[in-house]
Amino acid sequence: FVFMGMGDPADNAESVVKVAEVLSNGETGFGLRQTKITISTVGPTPEAFSILGKAPAALAWSVHASKDELRKKLVPTTKFSMTELRKGYLDALSQRPTKLRTSMIEVALIGGINDSPDDAEHLADFVLQIMKDVQGAKIIINIIPFNNIPGSHFGKPSDDALLEFLNTLRIKGVKSRIRQTRGDDESAACGQLATKKQLSA
Repeated sequence: FVFMGMGDPADNAESVVKVAEVLSNGETGFGLRQTKITISTVGPTPEAFSILGKAPAALAWSVHASKDELRKKLVPTTKFSMTELRKGYLDALSQRPTKLRTSMIEVALIGGINDSPDDAEHLADFVLQIMKDVQGAKIIINIIPFNNIPGSHFGKPSDDALLEFLNTLRIKGVKSRIRQTRGDDESAACGQLATKKQLSA
């Protein structure tokens, strides 16, 4: 069960935490394992991590880029530096039970924008420092290839760039994986449906 999407969970954080509590409660709720519930946030504020971190669920951070200048272009709503957000993320992880210190860093990989080996190395160093600073923390990088959208100047990374990005992370010692894209042949993959609706409106 994953909380994510265009409406960020942090926009309604307290309610998201309550729902996660119901989902994981074996007596009065649905009895889902805590590790089977994920809350994915872009991290609009450092404090957002602290609130969402109280939920009995895995925590994921949609980073997209670890360099401040680039991240502000990809996440224009951000008002905080990566150093500030990282501090909030660290504090939240430190307060969590050990089994919930396994977290995911998510990156929507865009061709020619954030898919270079240098971007991968910078991200790897960013993640390795988090694991060093939080005892028991295990971070997995989830690489999400951008889905081509009509009218967008962004595009999907090449297969070579995607694999080089993945291999760079792994060589640096960071556990990483590429999320399989589904539905793009019907323009029904992540991010495509809302855009298609907007274009046809």
